[in-house]
Amino acid sequence: MAEFRTPDQDSARFRRRVAVAALFVLVCFGLLASRFYYLQVKRHDYYLTRAEDNRIALLPTVPKRGTIVDRNGVVLARNYAAYTLEITPSRVGDLEATIDGLSEIIPIEPRDRRRFRKILEESRNFDSVPIRTRLSDEEVARFVAQRYRFPGVEVQARLFRDYPLGATASHIIGYIGRMNQRDVDRIEERGDTANYRGSEYIGKAGLEQSYEAELHGQTGFEQVEVNAGGRAVRALARSPAVPGSDLELTLDIELQKVAEAAFGKRRGALVAIEPETGGVLALVSTPTFDPNLFVEGISTQDWKELNDSPDHPLLNRAIFSAYPPGSTFKPFMALAGLTTGKRTLGYAMADPGYFNFGGHRFMDDRVGGHGMVDIHKSIVVSCNTFYYQLANDLGIDAIAGFMGPLGFGARTGIDLPGEAEGVLPSPEWKRKRFRKAELQRWYGGETISVGIGQGYNAYTPVQLANALAAVVNDGKLFRPHLVRNVLDAHGVKRPVAPEPLRTISLNPAHVAAVRSAMVDVNKSGTGARAFRGAPYEVGGKTGTAQVFSLKGGKYVEGRVSERLRDHSWFIAYAPADKPKIALAVLVENGGFGAQSAAPIARRVIDYHLLKSRADQPADEDADAVESDE
Repeated sequence: MAEFRTPDQDSARFRRRVAVAALFVLVCFGLLASRFYYLQVKRHDYYLTRAEDNRIALLPTVPKRGTIVDRNGVVLARNYAAYTLEITPSRVGDLEATIDGLSEIIPIEPRDRRRFRKILEESRNFDSVPIRTRLSDEEVARFVAQRYRFPGVEVQARLFRDYPLGATASHIIGYIGRMNQRDVDRIEERGDTANYRGSEYIGKAGLEQSYEAELHGQTGFEQVEVNAGGRAVRALARSPAVPGSDLELTLDIELQKVAEAAFGKRRGALVAIEPETGGVLALVSTPTFDPNLFVEGISTQDWKELNDSPDHPLLNRAIFSAYPPGSTFKPFMALAGLTTGKRTLGYAMADPGYFNFGGHRFMDDRVGGHGMVDIHKSIVVSCNTFYYQLANDLGIDAIAGFMGPLGFGARTGIDLPGEAEGVLPSPEWKRKRFRKAELQRWYGGETISVGIGQGYNAYTPVQLANALAAVVNDGKLFRPHLVRNVLDAHGVKRPVAPEPLRTISLNPAHVAAVRSAMVDVNKSGTGARAFRGAPYEVGGKTGTAQVFSLKGGKYVEGRVSERLRDHSWFIAYAPADKPKIALAVLVENGGFGAQSAAPIARRVIDYHLLKSRADQPADEDADAVESDE
């Protein structure tokens, strides 16, 4: 039976439905209103910023890198502008077809393609990748005429780094290269990410690396309004980049050229220091390399030639390679003996030509010995027996205790990356160096070898030069440095003040005695042939460092493989009364000290004091063999 509702019941039911519908509509409008309030009021600043970010792009402006000049203003590293042809891969359909098409207009070599692919793999943070650099005006014109054919390809004006002197002083200047992930990680660690936005290059070696913060400058930014397609419409604001600071060096590049030329094709190193300031006048490591090879990314072939060369041209021998100092150690040993009281200025001993210790006979270079030998003569004729006995009397702890403050066996702190510590031997060093207990023990015979600059002794040329500079500068030891002034973008000069490390207490009479003997080395001793006819007085000391043990045999240069021959050392300072230069010269496998190293030192000192110049290799003095140690 059907149910019949009265009009009042239908009306009530309708009103309930209308009320529910009205409530639903009100709830919906309430939700919309609350969301509107949240978006327009609560989150107003956030979404306004997002909208402005979509409308405004912040483009970095890469700063101009600072230049590097020598003490006389000669430019060693500079920038120049050139055009590059760049591809934005995200805007190119067929990348290979595009490159092939471009090669029909502009020459693109296989090495350009290889470099492009390599950079493409490492360039996730960059919008465009160069396929050709340093375009000529004609090449730019040819591309612009057909630009419509190549969407995603643009010509950009960029600054390039240039080293106008090529391989000269390359180990000092270093080079820049494209940033890799390791560089990016280092930048993030020091919180400098914002300053490197847009930057593609960074210092990789030498002063370019150690003074990266000064040379790079401050990145600028430009605010531009962009359309929906991302293209710039108009500039809104601009914060210009601040160029990097320029570096003025203590280096005399002409002296550097003379020193490098004097080595010729020989392997070795030279460090020349101004004793009163610690300023480096010349720093040579041969062979050298051309830093321009690295600027745009070194080719595989060039890298292989440099990296696989048995001469290791990328190695900075002046600060990284450590060698036994040979007899150049003897003047410092003489000072150690005088300072500790183990020797006096009046002491003399009879030299039989050998020294017996522990059942082993340590031989001198001269059969029958040098007769009666005092401090002066021991340095002039380079008497080994005198220093065998002195080392035994001093003991290894006293030797290490005296040599340590002079900087032996420790980094000098020179403002170049990659400096080695060297080895100042001592019982403590030996315990740390070796794991086996039987190898950790120090033996007395090892002290004897240390006394003549052999054994475990191993020092870098910069350590030897700096120690000599301290001795001739009344015991004042400076941190050697290459940068003399930093000039900021506003032309304000910030001098790099000489940094004294310590003053070593030395008796002036003892120093005078050792210096007098070193002067006679070049008058009547082992260095006399190299400085014959010099119009100035110069103190010096030859040194010959064994590369391998003779095991009691006699060294005959012609019978030994070239790379197993002795290293040639020479240390010197001039003028003798008031030194303006102190230097250390090493020629790898160059034989006796007077044979190879001393003639190079003569060339360098002649130019520094007299401006007497010779731009060819210094002749080896084969006849000096008989008069050397």
